[in-house]
Amino acid sequence: MTDGKSITRRTLVKTGLGAIAAPAVLGVLPAQAQSGVVKIGLVSPRTGPLAGFGEADGFIVDQVRQIVGKGLSSGGKTFKVEIIAKDSQSTASRASEVAAELILSDKVHLLIGSGTPDTTNPVADQAEVNEVPCITTNCPWQPYFFGRNGDPKKGFTWTYHFFWGLEDVIAAFLALWETVPTNKVIGGLFPNDADGNAWGDAQRGVPPAYTKAGYKLIDPGRYQPMNNDFTSQISAFKAAGAEIVTGVMIPPDFATFWSQAAQQNFKPKIVTIGKALLFPSAVDALGARGNGLSSEIWWSPNHPFKSGLTGQSCKDLADAYTKATNRPWTQPIGFQHALFEVAIDVLKRAKNPTDPKAVLAAIAATDYQSIVGAVKWTGQPVKNVTKTPLVSGQWQRKDGKFELVITQNKTAPAIPVGGKLQPLA
Repeated sequence: MTDGKSITRRTLVKTGLGAIAAPAVLGVLPAQAQSGVVKIGLVSPRTGPLAGFGEADGFIVDQVRQIVGKGLSSGGKTFKVEIIAKDSQSTASRASEVAAELILSDKVHLLIGSGTPDTTNPVADQAEVNEVPCITTNCPWQPYFFGRNGDPKKGFTWTYHFFWGLEDVIAAFLALWETVPTNKVIGGLFPNDADGNAWGDAQRGVPPAYTKAGYKLIDPGRYQPMNNDFTSQISAFKAAGAEIVTGVMIPPDFATFWSQAAQQNFKPKIVTIGKALLFPSAVDALGARGNGLSSEIWWSPNHPFKSGLTGQSCKDLADAYTKATNRPWTQPIGFQHALFEVAIDVLKRAKNPTDPKAVLAAIAATDYQSIVGAVKWTGQPVKNVTKTPLVSGQWQRKDGKFELVITQNKTAPAIPVGGKLQPLA
């Protein structure tokens, strides 16, 4: 059983998903006897401050279970597919613990994980140590790769990742800010965690790129996650006259900062925050002060991709999620779906999906068109990492509801723009 709302067969049919369970989709041979079980282990944050990243997991896992219900054909044999999902509880220690359980107790053949470096890194580390094939996503590649002490000359053996990088979010943010006149003074908010240390790194993070682009970054230093007082940061930003605020924060920390900014009469023109502003629930919780905040956009119903597993467009998948859960679409839906798309594609192509080395070879040979774009590991930007496109946009209130509008596509012209960035009131 999965957490969250389960999807019935009737729900699948109602949302247009009934046809996707056809055996032809997976090359399944229904009349052939099962040759064994292939186990996929998933680790993601379903609870805790990063739960937004796992919000759609119940929907996605149920959908995939319906699709692979009759088995998966690989190497001329048909295998039963078992998906075991575990909650990282938004902590690295728990992610490592449940990843080890999946490997050592559940004996999974492929480990997958998502939802910031707090989950992806310990999951991948466990896979690397235990020589189990692993695919991760939903984490910029630098915190994933360098956060695990990756050597660009060597890379890793068992662990692969797909997502965008800091160079992409920098470009997406700069392209966004160029559309509104400002004094180019930025206040930076970077926590003392894997993401914050990577984003704020003086060499590999955002500071050098912002300086090169003619911006002045005010960085008051790292704060501890779940901070309850941002007075020192706000005072530094006000003293410098910062008209832009950026950084990477968890939703509770941004909510605290933004409330205290109002109390202390700090009114920047643009606030563009990574991670914290990805989710409708987090923005809704801010009330009227959520209007006009901006963020990176990795996936939306308007992205021009479709699932190689189900044939669904991005809009189809988002609509199906909303119909099944009565919740607004959220960015991780696309990447969580893509994670299973790639996983199933890998297992189908493996000469023996229960043999770790065969699965690893299939991962390395991946050349797949997913609902988040192409996934193909070529050694660029580093071994074990391939990138997906990124744009940026703004939460705008329309008809009483917040809508995440793509307001610049300079960084990925194939993804359509839906409006213009409006300065904060």
